[in-house]
Amino acid sequence: MRLFSQIERVLYFVHGTLILLCFVGCSQRPAEQGSVPAGNKYATGFQISETDTGIVVEVFQPYQRVCVKEPMRRLGTMSTVQVGFLYALDAMDCLAAVCNPELIYTPIKGNETDMGDSMQPVAERVLQANLDALLAVNYGQYDNIEAARLEKLGVCIIYINEWQEISPLARAEWIRVLGALTGKLHEADHIFEEVESKYKRLKQSSDNHQQVKIMSGNNFHGTWYVPSGKNYLAYLFKDAGALYPFYNEMRETSIPLTVEKTVHYFHDADVWVGAAGNSLDELAAMDEKHTWFNAYKNGRVYNWRKQQLPGGANNFWERGVVHPEEMLEDIIHILNNEPDSLLHFAERLY
Repeated sequence: MRLFSQIERVLYFVHGTLILLCFVGCSQRPAEQGSVPAGNKYATGFQISETDTGIVVEVFQPYQRVCVKEPMRRLGTMSTVQVGFLYALDAMDCLAAVCNPELIYTPIKGNETDMGDSMQPVAERVLQANLDALLAVNYGQYDNIEAARLEKLGVCIIYINEWQEISPLARAEWIRVLGALTGKLHEADHIFEEVESKYKRLKQSSDNHQQVKIMSGNNFHGTWYVPSGKNYLAYLFKDAGALYPFYNEMRETSIPLTVEKTVHYFHDADVWVGAAGNSLDELAAMDEKHTWFNAYKNGRVYNWRKQQLPGGANNFWERGVVHPEEMLEDIIHILNNEPDSLLHFAERLY
């Protein structure tokens, strides 16, 4: 969903007392690919530095350099995760425009400009919102005509690419970018430090669950996609101490398995997380093969819909990204077969 071109430009965007200097181009990141820049603990996709002229935010894919001299007051978000970051920072007053408001779990004022679908926002609505910056996501697909139109009209675009990070804490650390843009960098650092401390404490104190095998995903048209060792879910499984056969499969994308291979690897799995159904009967109706696994037979199947609204808005994608320690705690509770009432985002299927 990369919606904007990489044409190199210099934009001077003035809104009230805000003077934002935004360079966006197709140059490569000035650091070794995959390395953690100075100032970050886990995230590889950005770097923040404080200078005499303001806070400089560098985003690496594609490379951008943003100098923020005053806090931004009007932001547009194209991802619900970005709303989750703003909510955690108590910066919802900066939210001026959103995409797909029906998919936002976090309470919003309701008077934000609806920019339309996140896959192709309506340019006229983006301009109507009079934004300091539009927070976009670099998924690799975009409309060149729409992008050129927005850029020519002076829309400043900043990519928030937390989804490209492979560990839960690296994803959560992107709250620092939102903090830098809204004048709440120190608050963001404090929030992240608390999240990191709780996460590490849970990881260190969790029981050894190496004999508890975990599986994830669903059969989709004959293919079962499971997390690779570089996926944030695999990190959660590992940090919770679960047995998972693909920790060492370090590919960038999910691993596609035939149903036969999935049964081979996971027929004896103790628990199943991320199932698509809302009940065991529904899961069986979707595909009879779902019933072949021990986790199904033993009734230890979970989805991530405990905090999902009827329209599909799910706090798993908002608070869950900001607070991976709560996601880790869910996995630990599931491995221990503890009461459902302890779970934050996961819900047991009956």
